[in-house]
Amino acid sequence: MALDKGMITPFEEGQVRKGVISYGLSSYGYDIRISDEFKIFTNINTTIVDPKSFDPRSFVDFKGPVCVIPPNSFALGRSVEYFKVPRNVMTLTVGKSTYARCGIITNVTPFEPEWEGFVTLEISNTTPLPAKIYAQEGIAQVLFFESDETCAVSYADRQGKYQGQQGIVLPTV
Repeated sequence: MALDKGMITPFEEGQVRKGVISYGLSSYGYDIRISDEFKIFTNINTTIVDPKSFDPRSFVDFKGPVCVIPPNSFALGRSVEYFKVPRNVMTLTVGKSTYARCGIITNVTPFEPEWEGFVTLEISNTTPLPAKIYAQEGIAQVLFFESDETCAVSYADRQGKYQGQQGIVLPTV
């Protein structure tokens, strides 16, 4: 279905595993990669974290092959893959166990029917030590749920605020 409908671009038809944190097609999902673009959270401006009015100065932009997330902090990144979710499909994204076993958690997030774009992911370092994230390697698994019927109102119908996102998108209301 992913190839027929152009749901994932680029699409890796097999699981890539040798020497990397795995990505590509898995048994019942798709392991996405994290790009080399990150926004690392910092509190240098001592602002309050407010999802209704997030201060972009709370992030330091970073581009590179390895992102180091400070202890007890987080970073935002975006997927390498661009998604186009069909109207009769819903997804759920979960973190990879390789990172979870190191105390690095990727947020659980859905992709609603007819959502499209690069995925903005939040990666939390729950440890008291700095943590490495490897760009161009697996970061999360997307699970796909196909319905027998199409939804009554899709993300595109609602003109969702994160529709078609191209880079790392900060929270908006």
